[in-house]
Amino acid sequence: MTVILQDLGFVCALGITHDEIVKNACNGDASGMFRVKPNVAGISVPFGAVNIETTHDLRCYDLLNSALVQIEQSVSKLKSCYPLNRLGIVIGASNTGIHEAQHHLNHALESGELPQEFSLAEIELYSPTAFLRNKTGFAGPAYTVSTACSSSAKVFQDAKDLIEQDICDAVLVGGVDARCDFALNGFNALSALSYKHTNPMSQNRDGINLGEAAALFIMTRGTDGIKLLGVGESSDAYHLTSPDPTGAGAISSMKSALNNAGFAPDKIDFINMHGTGTVANDAMESLAINSVFGEKTLCASTKPLTGHTLGAAGAVSLALSWLMIKHQFIVPHIFDGEYGTDCARLNLATPHCHHIVNTILCNAFAFGGSNASVIIGR
Repeated sequence: MTVILQDLGFVCALGITHDEIVKNACNGDASGMFRVKPNVAGISVPFGAVNIETTHDLRCYDLLNSALVQIEQSVSKLKSCYPLNRLGIVIGASNTGIHEAQHHLNHALESGELPQEFSLAEIELYSPTAFLRNKTGFAGPAYTVSTACSSSAKVFQDAKDLIEQDICDAVLVGGVDARCDFALNGFNALSALSYKHTNPMSQNRDGINLGEAAALFIMTRGTDGIKLLGVGESSDAYHLTSPDPTGAGAISSMKSALNNAGFAPDKIDFINMHGTGTVANDAMESLAINSVFGEKTLCASTKPLTGHTLGAAGAVSLALSWLMIKHQFIVPHIFDGEYGTDCARLNLATPHCHHIVNTILCNAFAFGGSNASVIIGR
């Protein structure tokens, strides 16, 4: 069975409309990465913030609502075509409302009691899915997948399974994560947070910038549109926070995605790398990509433009890839040009690169060796 990604709602640091995101992505415009003042050792750090107001109790709800508005006509059409209990929701996330809960818990530590506005929904992983369920009225299976930074890549296989097993006729699938100072400080404690603009694949790379985003696809049966062609997953469990330096888990997930799609490596036009800008990830991922694809396949990391959106990272990567295929452009790889001597050679996309792109593989690698690779295309 063939499933398509029929429509997309997407907000990130590149913009809050398709036109804005495409324009800024084409130009490698990183102006959405600006310094915020979180409590990270008293230092402001670059962060990929979304330019929308906070109006809901949880910031992740604002992000989801902004993405959902973009596809409301498609959502309404689904509800008129199918029973509500045949419409599912699968969302990847890792932070939900931890940012808000942190402030409320700090208040409790100081005053001895939680503020009235505190809700357990702030720390429940199901909360973004519950929000979407309430907004859309979809009554089919609805759940959140949380495997750190691979969360919203893994959801695409789940959504496809729901359709292939005739449980759902359509699934709202994607990911969300909002700003979270707890996560910022956690990456800082791991010496993985860059105080400068992230610099993936560079000799001078020193860590990640975080960001926030929401990306929501409508997945249905069909052949006319951008298809979900293959998904590969692996769990190498090499280390709690460090990737296997041999790239074994990443190689396994990419090969599994290719096998699932029935593709040889040369069928892939572009690789949207996980590309975090940390020393360990970039050395590992470049080795893995070079091992499977060699040096010719065009690659880029889009995280210098969006920040690393953690649980939403997989869906953000796929959303940008969906737009690349639809509008036929390439997101350039933004870095200082000093290629890392510890990185295997890759063909990094340059600004204003012109290249036909019909099939894209997206990587999302997470703590604990939870890896996912997803292929979409025409």
